[in-house]
Amino acid sequence: MDSNRKGHRLDENNESLRQAEHVDELPVDSDVEVDDIRPARPARPVHLRWSYVGIVALGGAVGSGVREALSLVIPPLGAFPMGIFVINITGAFALGVVLELLRRLGPDEGHRRRLRLLIGTGFMGGYTTYSTLAVGTATAITGGHAVVGIFYALISVIAGAAAGFAGIAAAAEAHRWGTTPKGQAQ
Repeated sequence: MDSNRKGHRLDENNESLRQAEHVDELPVDSDVEVDDIRPARPARPVHLRWSYVGIVALGGAVGSGVREALSLVIPPLGAFPMGIFVINITGAFALGVVLELLRRLGPDEGHRRRLRLLIGTGFMGGYTTYSTLAVGTATAITGGHAVVGIFYALISVIAGAAAGFAGIAAAAEAHRWGTTPKGQAQ
């Protein structure tokens, strides 16, 4: 009976070794880097890695700086904060383009993940601003321009969603053009 137990243990160890050799064939959790899958150590999620946090912080710092510069250059139209409106709409479009292109280029890993975190989460997260939209709406409403404030809030959400969809559609079409074999109609 001991020999059966030992044989069973050897089979379990051999199975573990076989599984460890074929780690690359396993499905990948999108929050875990493939390179970090090691049988001896559990992988850390992306949001717990300082290198990825740094990538997001760098993108966010640049995006926030660009937003501030544009908000100073684009003047408000009366009580309507045109600068923040333009920033949020262009940001929604650009985010749609970036995420759709990255999705079509392959799985969210390696350099594509770093680009998504740098541009999508970092830069676009810093560039666009929901909090300033909310403050602009509240300022317009409490400043006696309730119609402008409500219009600003509604048009920002509607136009932002439309711009995001348009960005996705534009990236999908651009990708289609780039993958159509030469000589075929586009």
